[in-house]
Amino acid sequence: MEGMEQWKNEAKQWLQQGIEYAHQIPPTQLYAAATVLLLTTLFLLIVRLFKRTKSNTIVLTGLTGSGKTVLFYQLQDGSSHQGTVTSMEPNEETFILHSESSKKGKIKPVHLVDVPGHSRLRPKLDEFLPQAAGIVFVVDALEFLPNLRGVSEYLYDILTKASVVKRKVPVLICCNKTDKVTAHTKDFIRKQLEKEIEKLRVSRSGISEADVANEFTLGIPGELFTFSHCSNKVTIAESSGLTGEISQVEQFIREHVKP
Repeated sequence: MEGMEQWKNEAKQWLQQGIEYAHQIPPTQLYAAATVLLLTTLFLLIVRLFKRTKSNTIVLTGLTGSGKTVLFYQLQDGSSHQGTVTSMEPNEETFILHSESSKKGKIKPVHLVDVPGHSRLRPKLDEFLPQAAGIVFVVDALEFLPNLRGVSEYLYDILTKASVVKRKVPVLICCNKTDKVTAHTKDFIRKQLEKEIEKLRVSRSGISEADVANEFTLGIPGELFTFSHCSNKVTIAESSGLTGEISQVEQFIREHVKP
């Protein structure tokens, strides 16, 4: 009890000394110090809020049959779920990547959204792009050439969307099914996509602004299109959903959804 009383007396003395010292400081200095303290507090709160709200959403999209759903389940639980499942609604889950499930320490879950690839269902993509931390655009490397036009048009539409361009959302072009002998390489796919998008860019340049509302143009005038011309980062990788070779996709996800 005596120790507690002594502590209280010392606290009162310190408080009294603090009040006397504050009275000695000119009011202008006190106001300035209070302003600095307030601004610093607000800044720290904004920083914490930004960190908390940073998106962990990765959008998985591409043409029907490209292997999006297989990749989804490989990332989630390490299984292939063989067979094509066409859904009328996006498949979305929040989970820790299967490859990280046994790791210790703080690991941030990923909100993965598998958007249907059918042309009639693509408008659903616009519901998720504003929150996307990254986009994985899946391409069937085995049946690439027959689908080249459709793949290029869909990718062009994504790369010119305001929600992607303004926020500079990174895009990974994922060449899937590369375990097959007759699958095309990622370099071949990249070059063919760039050539086809260049054709689209030229053909659509004559369309009136009213017909391309909310879109941005691609490329640099007078130069052949390459993905390096995009305002957002576009990279290309290979994967095989059936064999579980998805390390490059996981690397992309972790690059943009920090643990």
